[in-house]
Amino acid sequence: MAQGTGRGRSTAAPRSVDVARLAGVSQKTVSRVLNDEPYVSEDVRRRVLDAAERLGYRRNDAARALASGRTRSIGVVTLGTALYGPASLLMGVERVVRDTGYALRVVNTVEGDPAGLSGAVDSLLDQGVDGIVISEPIDEQGDVSLRVDVPVLVMGAPPPVTAPTVLTAGNGADLMARIATGHLLGIGHVTVHHLAGPQRWYAARDRLEGWRAALTAEGREVPPVAGGDWSAASGYAAGRELAADDRVTAVFSANDDMAIGLVRALSEAGRRVPEDVSVVGFDDIPVAAYVTPPLTTVRQPFDAVAQEGLKRLVHAIENPAADPLPASGPPVDLIVRASTAPPPGRSTSAHGRRSPAAGAASGPATTPATGPASANGGVTAPN
Repeated sequence: MAQGTGRGRSTAAPRSVDVARLAGVSQKTVSRVLNDEPYVSEDVRRRVLDAAERLGYRRNDAARALASGRTRSIGVVTLGTALYGPASLLMGVERVVRDTGYALRVVNTVEGDPAGLSGAVDSLLDQGVDGIVISEPIDEQGDVSLRVDVPVLVMGAPPPVTAPTVLTAGNGADLMARIATGHLLGIGHVTVHHLAGPQRWYAARDRLEGWRAALTAEGREVPPVAGGDWSAASGYAAGRELAADDRVTAVFSANDDMAIGLVRALSEAGRRVPEDVSVVGFDDIPVAAYVTPPLTTVRQPFDAVAQEGLKRLVHAIENPAADPLPASGPPVDLIVRASTAPPPGRSTSAHGRRSPAAGAASGPATTPATGPASANGGVTAPN
C-alpha cells in the first residue's frame, strides 16, 4: 500500500488511517482504543494513544459512528470515467444501494495513479463505511496490498485484499467472450480475429483470454491480436488494417464502440458487413441496435451483477458470523443481429437463426428476438 498521507501535503489534517499506520494496527483498533472499548491490550492501547498524540489527531463524526456501530453506509471505489461499462456498473450499484436503505459514498480514482486505489479505500474507511465495493477495472501495477476491517465486494478481478469477508461479482467476461467467438465459429467461420481493449484493463484481458480459449478448444488458428483503446476511433484505425487482409472473415471486438469504428473502416474499404466480414461486439450499448448493420453483441448484465453483489455484501455486513451467500453464475445474453453471417461462399441458411454450435455455447436462455433490438429477425436472450 502506498505510504504517507496527503500525498505530499504536510499541512493536511491527520486521519485515523495515519494513526493506524504509525501505531502498526488497523483502523478498527484505533477506533476501539479512542472510544475506550474493551478487549484491547495495554500495549496496543498505549501505542495508539501515543501515535494519536504525536500526530495531533482528533476524532471526527464518522470515526465515532464507526466505533459505536454500523453507519448504514457503503463505499464505492470506481475509476473516474464516462466509459459505458464502468459508468453503467456504478449506476447499477447506486440503484441497488438506494433500495437497501444504505447511504452511498463514492470515491473516484484516476487512471495512471498507482496509489489511487489504496488512497480511495483509506478515504472510505476514514468515513466509517460498513462495507466497500471495489469497481476498479485497471491494473495500475502499483504495490497495492489492502487491509480492510469491513466486508469487501470486488467487481471483476480483485487486487490483494485482506478483509473479514471478500466477495466477487461480475467476473464472467471470459465466458461471454468464448460464447461470442463460438457463435462466429458456429456459423462457419474458420477462425476469428480479435480487436482487443487496452491490456491494463482486467476486462480486456478476460475477453482476450476467452476468445483465445474458444479458438484453442476447437483447434483453430489463433490470429494476431489487433489493439484498441475502447474508442470508436481506435476501432476504425484497427479496421483499416484488418480490411487489407482478405483472410479476415470474422472479428470479435472487446467492446461495441470499437466494433462500430471497425465496421465503418471495413465498409469504406469495400468489405461488406456481414457479407464479407462478420463483426461481434461486447456490452450492447443503446446505439448498437440502430447502427448499420445492427450489431451482434454480448449484453453485459450490469443491473443483475449489482443486485446480486450488493445483496451478498449487505448480508455479510449484517450477519458477520454467518457464511457468505453463494454466488450464481453470470447470465450470458448473446444478442444476434445483422452484423454476423456465414463466411463468403458458405450457405446463408443459418443467418438469422441459432446455429448448433452457437446454441450449445449460449445455452437455453437464447430465444427468438422481437422489436428494434433485433431488426434482422435474429436471436436474443431475455433480459
